Order: sequence, then C-alpha cells, then structure tokens
Amino acid sequence: MANKLETYRGYIQQALKDYASLGSPDDEVETQLIFDTEGDHYQLVYAGWKNRRRRYGCVLHLDIKDGKIWIQHDGTEIGIANELVKLGVPKEDIVLAFHEPFVRPYTGFAVG
Repeated sequence: MANKLETYRGYIQQALKDYASLGSPDDEVETQLIFDTEGDHYQLVYAGWKNRRRRYGCVLHLDIKDGKIWIQHDGTEIGIANELVKLGVPKEDIVLAFHEPFVRPYTGFAVG
C-alpha cells in the first residue's frame, strides 16, 4: 500500500503542478499549490485582488483516503479524473466525491 500511496501522491502533485503552470486567470491573482502529504489533502487555489475586489477560489481539491483518490472539487474544464487515468490510476481507485453517493455507480469511477 505504501508504494501505491507514494505513487498516487506523485501523480496528484504532478497533475496539479501541470494545471497550475497554465497560470491564473489574471496576472494579479496568485496561483497557490497546497500539498498536505501528511493528511493527504491537495489543492490548487487562486488568491489575490483584481479591480479592488478580492479574488479567491479553490480550483482543485483532491484527497487520498483508504487507497483511493477522492476528487472533492474539480473546477476545471479538462477533468482532473481523466488526467489521473492517463497517468495510470485505475478508474476503480478514483472517487468523484463531488457527485452524490447514489449517482457515483453511474460515473464509471469508484463509489467510495
């Protein structure tokens, strides 16, 4: 399990770094990567100011729980689950947690 865990941590971090390299929607808004490898929580967040208004939002939030990757939030157009599959994560190890539990059996991914 430890090897799989380390592999999944690396995949998640790489996928978030790749997406972050695309930049924020605005030069005045900072792109932040948050990697909690102890609790296995990973986020990509935008934070900053634009036209005297605060801009803040979580773009991606992924967790690793019980050997599976739980996608808590995906605010991208690419779909981070598809990127993880391309990296080699089997669909049965990815939970689309942003879907209600009764919908998950129909997604083609893990239910929990």
